[in-house]
Amino acid sequence: MLNPITQLMAVRFASVLLALVLAFQPAFAVEPAPEGQTLKAVRERGHLICASTDPLPGFAQPQQDGRWSGFDVDFCRAVAVAIFNDPSRMEFVPLNGDSRFAQLQTGAIDLIARNGVWTMRRDITYGARYVGNMFFDGQGVMVPQGSGFVSAYELDSVSVCIVEDAEQLANLREFFFTTQANYTEVLYENREDLTIAYQDGRCNAVSAPLSWLNAMRRNLPDPGAQRILPERISKGVFGPVVRVGDDQWFSIVQWVMFALIDAEEAGVTSMNIESISATKTHRIRRLLNLEGDFGSPLALAPNFIGDIIRAVGNYGEIYERNFGPETGAGVVRGQNALWENGGLLFAPGVE
Repeated sequence: MLNPITQLMAVRFASVLLALVLAFQPAFAVEPAPEGQTLKAVRERGHLICASTDPLPGFAQPQQDGRWSGFDVDFCRAVAVAIFNDPSRMEFVPLNGDSRFAQLQTGAIDLIARNGVWTMRRDITYGARYVGNMFFDGQGVMVPQGSGFVSAYELDSVSVCIVEDAEQLANLREFFFTTQANYTEVLYENREDLTIAYQDGRCNAVSAPLSWLNAMRRNLPDPGAQRILPERISKGVFGPVVRVGDDQWFSIVQWVMFALIDAEEAGVTSMNIESISATKTHRIRRLLNLEGDFGSPLALAPNFIGDIIRAVGNYGEIYERNFGPETGAGVVRGQNALWENGGLLFAPGVE
């Protein structure tokens, strides 16, 4: 039987020993999660199958060598890096609006990088789920620079080319009802018709989603001679879409998207990632897995975020690469700027 003093010393020794053991353990140890159905299928196949609703300059366009490039494609490459640490292990598939949900449901594709604008009907009806806000869109108006218009609220006595689509027509009519200006609708069947008619001068302006207007301007002989007016006459947002029923896959795609945005906010780029890894800032160290392990709970490599930034860049780099001045038809970030720069782009932090 130990005397009280000896017992007290033994308790203190045990406490110190436990503290030393804990001090030399990792910040937190996480057991790798088992692979979910989709992740397992992708890894067994050896590559990701990623789709977008249609080819659209800036978002997804085929190159002369047959490879695809664009904003959507870069996001697909980021997901491929998260899974394989290899951006080339990705097959890109352009879809039309009639078959996108069925191919997602059947497993013919793993992910849609850009679907139709996020609506309640699309999010709950077709066995698919929107992951988050990746690109803020909305219907706008484009005019020739020489028209003198700098705001949609100045438009009056103009003819407007527009697709014969119920939603787009309703947006345009409501806008001009509000401004009480005179205008004439010039209706066409599809986006390609709009470009031809506008270029031929059959209308003074063209109204379409911002993503369409950007693509149309890039295809015109002199993109700089066109002005996309700053106002939006409707709201719209695009985001990645996955099929219902695989929470792990939903989280993987979601946190790839969040990581791209958070990396831009933290100032981590593909150019400075190696040097910035020496920082003592906890936010950056967590983002780059220098503190903690945020990959294992998703069945991914612990450093998957750093791998993505090295291979693809952050959100801002992807945007600049596909919509920046070097494309010949630069698009101001606007709503797609970070929240701290006056935009709507926001992501939860990695912590």
